[in-house]
Amino acid sequence: MAWRFIALRVLTGQILDWDVPLTLTSAPTRQLSGPGGMTGHIEPEYARLIAADGRPLLQEWDTAVFAEIEGQIRGGGLIVKCMPENGKWVIECAGYTAYPHGLPYEGLIQSGMLITPPDPNAGLDKNHDGYIDFTDPPRSVQVPPPPPPYCGPRIDAYDAVRELWAHLQSYDNGHLGLAVDQHKADIFLGADDGSDPYELAWWDTPDSGTAIDNIFLQHNLDYLEEHVWSTATGNDRTIVHRLRLGAPRLGRKRDDLRFADGENISATATPRAMGEDFANEVMVLGRGEGATKTRLQLARPDGRLRRVHVVVDKAATNEAALRARGNRELQSRTQAIYVPMLEVRDHPNAPIGSWSPGDDILVQTHVPWVGDIQVWHRITADELRTDGTAVLTLKRSDALG
Repeated sequence: MAWRFIALRVLTGQILDWDVPLTLTSAPTRQLSGPGGMTGHIEPEYARLIAADGRPLLQEWDTAVFAEIEGQIRGGGLIVKCMPENGKWVIECAGYTAYPHGLPYEGLIQSGMLITPPDPNAGLDKNHDGYIDFTDPPRSVQVPPPPPPYCGPRIDAYDAVRELWAHLQSYDNGHLGLAVDQHKADIFLGADDGSDPYELAWWDTPDSGTAIDNIFLQHNLDYLEEHVWSTATGNDRTIVHRLRLGAPRLGRKRDDLRFADGENISATATPRAMGEDFANEVMVLGRGEGATKTRLQLARPDGRLRRVHVVVDKAATNEAALRARGNRELQSRTQAIYVPMLEVRDHPNAPIGSWSPGDDILVQTHVPWVGDIQVWHRITADELRTDGTAVLTLKRSDALG
């Protein structure tokens, strides 16, 4: 496989070097609902080079490096760490979705706020006898009850994600050129009765990255960042950056691919059962302190001894959020054996790069003391190596809901 590493200036998108002499220490990784990245090192003399714009060629939070394999961008991202170490210049790259972490959101998002309309009859009963004053005859018109509170507008989860990214990229020195998918999640933030509004306000200095992650986590949504070549040719090409949003999940069931021992599986991590992670009951603790803390317990009796797992999620403020988190935990902790990691080689059954994080694949392998298994797994991350192999990080498909 022909590899090369391409450096570009993040804010301008300008290609600085078409072939950085990078030696990988960890291969490019793509991560479902995470930034992915890679690490490597180069010669110090090269690291001190100055680019055509007069600035250092490789610089933290300024340069991005991407791995191209046989003409396709397969990983890389922002240089977040760049330093000399043991006579080499070490760089660490993280995907563009690492950028929001540590940056405050300085706007205001409100969804499902409880609105109390003004009472048109306020002040018309100054003697508090229940009747409107100065009527003829007196005490003939009762004061109507005030209008009830109601739930205000609610925001689609993906609209909130787009607002956060738009805010971050609205600054001249914050525009990564990352395009965010425009479809809706059809999931709305905040309770529909106004009992649990969603609010992200600048005066609370919320972390943008945490806010984005919480939306995806609490509503079981997926994202995946992509970096591809533009349609231009030669040295006029640029790298286009996109944030793919699930609808609500990404990936598909890959009946067209085969992963089997003796064919393209070259190694497996030790298959795992739940073991100490097993639980058939979950207690979810949400927002609040002491006796006011929100709490929900969910159980799936299955004939085995009761095992309880406690989850603390301060972002869960209502029963729906607590139940969603609890169901995810139960689903992941009551399943049978699975293969957490798989090394595969390039093969016609599943050519390297033919899958994507989020896809479901059927793993056919032999497990000592168990026998041959065929279990559907979901790819949560992949790592493409220079030797023509790939490592897939997996979860049982039925453990993810």
